[in-house]
Amino acid sequence: MSSESEIAKPGLEGVIAGETAICCVDQGKLLYRGYPISELAEKTAFSEVAHLLIYGELPNAAQLKKFQDQLSAFHGLRPEVLSALRTIPADAPMMSVLRTCVSMASHFDPVDGQEVEALQRRAIWLLAVASDVVAARFRLLNGKEPIKPKPGVSHAHQMLYSFHGTEPDKLSVRLLDLTLVLYAEHDFNASTFTNRVVASTASDMTSATVSAIGALKGPLHGGANEEAINLILQFKSAQEAGVWVRDALAKKGKIMGFGHRVYKNGDHRAVILEGEMRKLAAVKGRQDLVAIYDAIKDPVVNKEHPIYPNVDYPCGLVYYLMGMPPDLYTPLFACSRIAGWCAHYIEQIQNNRIYRPLSRYIGPPLRSVPPIEKR
Repeated sequence: MSSESEIAKPGLEGVIAGETAICCVDQGKLLYRGYPISELAEKTAFSEVAHLLIYGELPNAAQLKKFQDQLSAFHGLRPEVLSALRTIPADAPMMSVLRTCVSMASHFDPVDGQEVEALQRRAIWLLAVASDVVAARFRLLNGKEPIKPKPGVSHAHQMLYSFHGTEPDKLSVRLLDLTLVLYAEHDFNASTFTNRVVASTASDMTSATVSAIGALKGPLHGGANEEAINLILQFKSAQEAGVWVRDALAKKGKIMGFGHRVYKNGDHRAVILEGEMRKLAAVKGRQDLVAIYDAIKDPVVNKEHPIYPNVDYPCGLVYYLMGMPPDLYTPLFACSRIAGWCAHYIEQIQNNRIYRPLSRYIGPPLRSVPPIEKR
């Protein structure tokens, strides 16, 4: 009989692969360095949360200004990166573009050193680079030139301004900022674990970040917010959506935006964002989409064994109501999660042991190589 240590666990399910002081994901709570996500969503902006993750504590006023000034100063892509961006085919997915251009930008990393202070500054630079890449790509695809960053505004404001070239409305800034807070960190998920594995080899922070972007690009990890809005938009009415979802449940089909590997009783972030989504829909006059949203959600949640929405389900509709095309949704997720990835990179290398799990061989038994004429 195999011992516990010899039992293969596909996907490492249930395996504790490390310890972290950054985030606690549990049925009853989601904490960023001890602070509940509900309070962070209500009382802080993304720059404060990014500071918390990267530096370990919420900033005071002076620390926040320093962080925002550094972030603002790092905005603006190098000409070489913009030139590379222009050569990428127009049909390339935005996540592929982000992966490539963050890697390209690393050749012009303005931060020297590998000490913790340098890594913290590099994390801020990566936040700026990622959002600049997404904004520049968005503008080029729409036949517009990238624009110069606007100093002295919040990160969410900067992103929206860089996308559209006009001053964003306050509601859109607030809601984009909220989604950035909710997406910023989530424990040892697939992309974060990828980041830590790369960090454990003593590779650089940007390589670890690019690897994490590659993991998030996979549809089993990122992309659910895109799929959720595509699901909602395929229906013309709530009645039509209700018929479809009941049929899908009867056939035990997967419904995008529902379920979570950890949360079995509901995603804390989805509850926070759904209320704001309803307010935004009322302002935009799109209660028709909310009706479809509810027609899909209610049968799934109210069945005998309910499956609850994860944060991607309301987030897809929030981004759509803000006028964002679906190809931007997962990149926006990445632009937020960089704060968490970099925090994990710093934590990993400070107490490092290279990841090297075992495997169980299930191939052919020992055999001799026959001469070629007998194969």
